[in-house]
Amino acid sequence: MAAAPSPAPPRILLAGDAHGRLHQLFKRVKSVNQSTGPFHALLCVGQFFSPEAGEGDNPPPPGDASDYLEGRAAVPIPTYFTGDYGPTAPRLLSKAAADARGFSPGGIEICPNLFWLRGSNLFNLHGLSVAYLSGRKGPGGPGCYSQDDVDALRALAEEPGIVDLFLTNEWPAGVVNGADTSNVPPQLLDPQGYDPVVAELVTEIKPRYHIAGTKGVFYAREPYVNDSSLHVTRFIGLANVGNKEKQKFIHAISPTPASSMSSADIHARPPNATLSPYVAPRKSVPVEDTPKRPAENTDLQYWRYDVKRQRQGKDAGSLLCFKYTSSGSCPRGSGCNFKHDEEAREHCQRGVCFEFLNKGKCEKGPECRFVHSLTEETAVRNAKPRSDRRPVESSCWFCLSSPDVESHLVISIGDGYYCALAKGPLVPAHVLVIPVEHFPTTITMPAEPEAELRRYKNALGKYFEKQGNTAVYFEWISQQSRHANLQAVPVPLSKAASVEKIFHLAAKRLGFEFSVVNPDSDANQGRDLLRSQYDGKSGLFYVELPDGTLLLHMLDSGKKFPAQFGREVLAGLLSMADRADWRNCKLSKEEEIKMVDDFKQGFHKFDPAE
Repeated sequence: MAAAPSPAPPRILLAGDAHGRLHQLFKRVKSVNQSTGPFHALLCVGQFFSPEAGEGDNPPPPGDASDYLEGRAAVPIPTYFTGDYGPTAPRLLSKAAADARGFSPGGIEICPNLFWLRGSNLFNLHGLSVAYLSGRKGPGGPGCYSQDDVDALRALAEEPGIVDLFLTNEWPAGVVNGADTSNVPPQLLDPQGYDPVVAELVTEIKPRYHIAGTKGVFYAREPYVNDSSLHVTRFIGLANVGNKEKQKFIHAISPTPASSMSSADIHARPPNATLSPYVAPRKSVPVEDTPKRPAENTDLQYWRYDVKRQRQGKDAGSLLCFKYTSSGSCPRGSGCNFKHDEEAREHCQRGVCFEFLNKGKCEKGPECRFVHSLTEETAVRNAKPRSDRRPVESSCWFCLSSPDVESHLVISIGDGYYCALAKGPLVPAHVLVIPVEHFPTTITMPAEPEAELRRYKNALGKYFEKQGNTAVYFEWISQQSRHANLQAVPVPLSKAASVEKIFHLAAKRLGFEFSVVNPDSDANQGRDLLRSQYDGKSGLFYVELPDGTLLLHMLDSGKKFPAQFGREVLAGLLSMADRADWRNCKLSKEEEIKMVDDFKQGFHKFDPAE
């Protein structure tokens, strides 16, 4: 019996800034739909509402939009828009915003067939994975995207799967880099009017198509190859509806969803594909300020720990998983870096603001239409979700009794501590020294396990030295720390003298200075001093240098600190910037088992547990 034919891919229309000319837009859509359709949906980017302002005390004219919102005209096919700004937008959207409750990833229906994509999110459209960032860059408030909108997309970008379409209003900074200039409209060569945040997001999301408006011209860039990904991205910029220059403002595509494509088809590279326009220089660093980097200059080898990294490095484990909270499921499962909290999920289902759940407050204040209360009896200061109903040990990656622990990575087990090779190691002998008991920090452990920790450090030092390396230890402690792990990273002896310098440089770039715990460089005395001074409540980061000196940074309670700071700094020292994130360094289980076996063969003679 012949196999059933695969369903035809969805047919999608794309449109640029409508500027309130909805009658003209939908007339064209009807015509295209009748002649070459049917089409499943229309996606609109750029300013959707009229830019005309009222005169004097008169409100701005509503334009064509009121005919559709009040039922005098019909939207021909399902239409989704992101450009929720302009003088008329607040008034036209106020009722929809007031009536909206809970999460609407696929948009808020403001009239039949017309959906407002508010904020940022990811939704499924006829099998296509569609991500969007609504609004535009600005000082905040209605019509501007927020940092939370951006962070939500960054969290979604970490999930498995390929995003088919990414919708933004603004164009990404640098999109014409490396493109065939003969096909680039002259006005696009002006560096003004681009958004660097959108450029950062598209490099992280790596969509197959990126659609944008606002520049007033049509431009279909050559496909480009994504960094650390095999599929290509196609950028399409659309002109304004009804523009006098007759630039193309509507465009049709019919992409097969990545979820149903073969690996060969997804990875196919067109002959005109270019390198990514966003590869260099690093984002958030102006091109003119980026220094040339001589190979042996440690200051300049440091890989520019910039504002973007600081944002990305926030303590993800203390934040709620947006996917799980809004939908009740997360494809990453126990591997998700964000919190899966059933109580927060229940609050979300009854319309409690996600930002309020996540932070205990909402920057939108009274403008937000979600609920800002958990129960009538619960104070706002206790608004963050509680996880005390579930024992944390049952879902802890590091408790040996937990079903989530990856025991095949364990290399030695003592009475108070055990050692395991790191998941996604920076280098092959990257080790975690972990308390057997469920303790949030190593510096609050009792005296007897502390003595065992010294024995493990001594053994690792001898093992690393035999390989021509020396150890750098670091630990990050936050108020949300669950199970401690002291990281031990071997670095070549030739680079030992540069470790202190590069950590001071990284601290300076983040706006703080390390204090020295033990000026005499006695590592054991340094830990004793740290243990005696630590109050058990504050957040801190410390690093033990190869000579035994401890550098300490106490964390301000109101500020986020990059969770992978220590690893990222050492990645810079070792010229391994591409390995700064452990998720880029994952190995198969078979590779991990072999790595553990190789380590054990050389370490067993030093192992204090044997």
